[in-house]
Amino acid sequence: MQEKTTVIGLADHKKFMALAVPLTIATLTTPLLGVVDTAIMGRLPQAAYIGGVSIAVLIFNTLYWILGFLRVSTSGFSAQAVGTGDKQAITLALLRPMVIAVSLGLLIVALQWPIKQIAFALLSPSGTVGAIAAAYYDIRIWSAPFTLGNYVIAGWLMGRAKVKLSLALQIFMNVLNMLLAVLFVAGLGMTAEGVAAATLIAEIAAAIVSAVILLRTGAVDVHNLSLKTVIDPAAFIQMMKVNRDLFIRTACLLTVYNCLAAYGLRYGDTILAGNAVLMQLHFVMAYFLSGFANAGTVLVGQAIGEKNKALYVKTVRLTAFWGGITALLLTAIVGLFQRPLIELFTTIVEVQQVALQYMFWIALFPPAAFWGLQLYGIFVGATLAAPIRNSLLYSLATYFVCLWLAVPGMGNHGIWLAFTVFSLGRSVFLWIYLPGLNRRMGKMTA
Repeated sequence: MQEKTTVIGLADHKKFMALAVPLTIATLTTPLLGVVDTAIMGRLPQAAYIGGVSIAVLIFNTLYWILGFLRVSTSGFSAQAVGTGDKQAITLALLRPMVIAVSLGLLIVALQWPIKQIAFALLSPSGTVGAIAAAYYDIRIWSAPFTLGNYVIAGWLMGRAKVKLSLALQIFMNVLNMLLAVLFVAGLGMTAEGVAAATLIAEIAAAIVSAVILLRTGAVDVHNLSLKTVIDPAAFIQMMKVNRDLFIRTACLLTVYNCLAAYGLRYGDTILAGNAVLMQLHFVMAYFLSGFANAGTVLVGQAIGEKNKALYVKTVRLTAFWGGITALLLTAIVGLFQRPLIELFTTIVEVQQVALQYMFWIALFPPAAFWGLQLYGIFVGATLAAPIRNSLLYSLATYFVCLWLAVPGMGNHGIWLAFTVFSLGRSVFLWIYLPGLNRRMGKMTA
């Protein structure tokens, strides 16, 4: 590979940031549904409201994040279709995962009772916390088909670098959710039911508005497509191979998140609420870093579609540079503004004190995890998911060992230590596979 093809100039940085910054903003809106629900419950007088809603949000995160491959793989396939310039392939990159998303959403609605029973049996929330979680769950569960449909649309738009439209739709959904949540809770005196209803309405509205915009603007052209073409078995098999590995990756992540919540329950409602606040901060930072990873996905996918090895090399270097800078900035912000950040989520003094006690673990997350998140975007753009799967399995095994060794002597600190080790493992184990991907990309002809 010639050196002149890999030199990164100022124009490359500007191009990358022009894509990464809007994608970061759009990505940051993703966790806001859970963040807003937690923050509004944090204004109520009892810590049980935060704990109950955090348990219910965790259940939905489990349901939806384990199916997060619908958004992720759609981004990769969409970006590669854009690289080839095939308009029909671009449309199919939306329709095929949408069929899967709606089908799975309807299945979740149909199985809502056993899902609820299993989740509550595993998490074992206390009486008050459990009742609040159940009230939230029973309402929000009906949005499943729309939520998963929104995942696919977001992934497809990101893969096509339609950043402004993706951002506008995300902002619409989250602003509507916030306004309705405030109206229902502060105006009408509702509690968990209010924030759940607000989220349900916002997710349904976003799906409907997205579908109307895509059809009316001609972004999706279904006139020349047959049902046989859409449900082509070979294409679905290829898609599901990637999705299978991403599914396992997400299952590993959710196992860690569920363990963190389950272990937190052992120490009472206040520790549970404090950990929930810290996890929301973690999600915000993770999605912040994922915005740069999404830019990497788009550009790597385009590089493969165009067979442009120089673009691939530049993308890897750019996402490493800007992801690292952002990680250091996030750590500095957490370190300097600990109390104001916690106060955004709750006014309960006891919960604030607990969260502040463990805040330094959250400050360690960005430098530990940023490289793994950037590599994740790179491998998704290449639709090469097996290394992603393997790296998470190795990280999960390391997490369990650390959890077993640290929790008995360190308590809640041990829980956060294990989580930090897991986050670092995601970076180290996936990095091992990068030379192989580099060799594969080096064989492309420009």
